Amino acid sequence: MAESAKWYVIHTYSGYENAVATTIEKAVENRKMQDLILEVNIPMETVEEVSGGQTKTVERKVFPGYVLVKMVMTDESWLLVRNVRGVTGFVGSANKAIPLTDEEVYAMGVEKREVKVGFDVGSTVKVTDGPLDGFLGTVDEIDIEKERVRVIVSMFGRETPVDLEFDQIETVDE
Repeated sequence: MAESAKWYVIHTYSGYENAVATTIEKAVENRKMQDLILEVNIPMETVEEVSGGQTKTVERKVFPGYVLVKMVMTDESWLLVRNVRGVTGFVGSANKAIPLTDEEVYAMGVEKREVKVGFDVGSTVKVTDGPLDGFLGTVDEIDIEKERVRVIVSMFGRETPVDLEFDQIETVDE
């Protein structure tokens, strides 16, 4: 059943996000519904605030008034979440909760996409797209989160760093 679990957005009273998340987690545990409601998440971001000339690092809710829940939508799971105090409803249209798309989930940073690359720093690669198509270069830096790579390419007798996306290069068998 866990394969059919999707992320849904729950609208709550402002300031009730933590209480709603805790209540849902306790209800899931008490009713042994871990197979239907898998995860509850309140997206947070770390920001620096300046007050009175002092800089403080604080955690802030990215979407105040909303809680994300990864769940298998059934009548039972819908009722459990809907009847929690502080919940005003699911985000969607007229009593129909609409799940987030995979792109939305990854963009919010709720789940991380697992990226496997077939090269390491120092690997020889061939550029397969763009103005440098066909050039060979050496991987200098890999940024997994942005899915980008810096390749050192030799052009006109000089080594030049070029930022590319993962799908713009392929490994070369040496």
